Amino acid sequence: MARAISKIVVVGGGTAGWLTACLLAAEHGGEDGRKVQITLVESPDVPIIGVGEGTWPSMRLTLQRIGLQEDELVSACEASFKQGTTFYDWSGLADKNSYSHPFSAPIEYATINLAEYWLGAPKGRFDDFVTAQSRVIQAGLAPKQAATPPYAFAVNYAYHFDAGKFATLLHKHGVEGLGIQHYFANVLDVVAAPNGDIDALKLDTDETLAGDLFVDCTGQRALLLSGHFGVPLRSVKHYLFNDRALAVQVPYPRSDQPIASTTHSTAKAAGWIWDIGLQTRRGVGYVYSSNHTDESEAGLTLRDYIQTVSKGTHVDELSFRSLSFEPAYREQFWVNNCVAVGLSAGFVEPLEASALALIEQSAKLISGQLPANREVMDVVAKRFNRKMLYHWERIIEFLKLHYVLSQRDDSRYWRDCRSEESCPDSLKEKLLLWQQQSPWHDDAPLIDELFPSASYQFVLYGMGFYPKHACRPIGFNQNQTRVDKALFEEQQRTNQLLAHLPGNRELIDVILDRQMNQVS
Repeated sequence: MARAISKIVVVGGGTAGWLTACLLAAEHGGEDGRKVQITLVESPDVPIIGVGEGTWPSMRLTLQRIGLQEDELVSACEASFKQGTTFYDWSGLADKNSYSHPFSAPIEYATINLAEYWLGAPKGRFDDFVTAQSRVIQAGLAPKQAATPPYAFAVNYAYHFDAGKFATLLHKHGVEGLGIQHYFANVLDVVAAPNGDIDALKLDTDETLAGDLFVDCTGQRALLLSGHFGVPLRSVKHYLFNDRALAVQVPYPRSDQPIASTTHSTAKAAGWIWDIGLQTRRGVGYVYSSNHTDESEAGLTLRDYIQTVSKGTHVDELSFRSLSFEPAYREQFWVNNCVAVGLSAGFVEPLEASALALIEQSAKLISGQLPANREVMDVVAKRFNRKMLYHWERIIEFLKLHYVLSQRDDSRYWRDCRSEESCPDSLKEKLLLWQQQSPWHDDAPLIDELFPSASYQFVLYGMGFYPKHACRPIGFNQNQTRVDKALFEEQQRTNQLLAHLPGNRELIDVILDRQMNQVS
């Protein structure tokens, strides 16, 4: 039971598999005196889903940790810069037609809750009031200048990219740069150890792959965690109804087409449409509930959207891809010496791009607390399960917030989304509390919250939620001078950013030229 952990086998490729393998290899491997051998085996017969194209700012740190250059990412993966999400037609209110959830927190957020001052006399958009990034987003500008060092920024950012090309880049970097052993093979059987662990995998190449820890990245099949250990899914469809998606790649009509600074999310009668700008195309898709519409009607909705926002596009020439999923997560994520990452652990829906963030979070937890031996593994697994369960519950709560706040009444879908019985009790309690006070640090107390309290503020006030019983907090008047000064300085900063930041495409073109010159 106390044998050292020296061989980790990642089963499944794609973003989940390769990102996890790269992080483990970067932090626990090494060509000389290797501490842990990382092996990845992926099926040549299972295609990469490749739909998740949006990330969080945490991805910058992850890429730095594995030693991947930002210019290479931009060049190899059609990457563009993402500064948050912009929502259209979600509220159902004429004067709240759009708002942004930017990656920058409100100014002075550590010590002053600016929402309390905005609520005292709401003027204009909340996101405009508390951060310069909102105006940068609306202007379609990049998060930094061309001379800014890689991964540094003027305003916080993440990426949009082609998920398939990203997995390919990670594959190359992992094998050539980090020494990951790679097998193209199908898993035929799982060899169990006497204590219930996985001892080895039998492959269709007549090889047997032994390991001390196995990471299940086999997607919705969950070949190890579900197929071998029988861990079931916990459905959340009673909270989040969406279980289908239609996805399509839409080319730009011109090569110099501006690239949006955020993911665009547009509410529709039975779900919502994502719109993500990459370098040569846009990734567009309709996420919807099969209980409220069918694929034919969803297709008409998506085609109408594309024709509206991308005039001149020949929609009939585009290739539409149909996807289905069960909004659910595993009842356990780490069992014995097997841990699930990515779709193997669960999936709810792509709103707010939590899928790739959960992959990062899982991989960092595994790497950060990698057990030295089998005896310690049970303790690490218990902590991992507790932490990931917390994250899943908070994600479900935060995503549901977008729906329950809506005042749309144009379809059964939105009426069902707003129904009290479809709202988690934890969210009901918070909404009741927020009728008298604005969310702040106590509402998201952990240091590694996936959605901090600022995120709740952007959604609440962007959607038109106003407290009914709000009262001014202690120290309100004493801080007024400091607030006025901070707001004035942020306005000055906004003016400077708008005057000096390039457009997204302009910055990307400079990076592509720089990368091309370096390669040549």
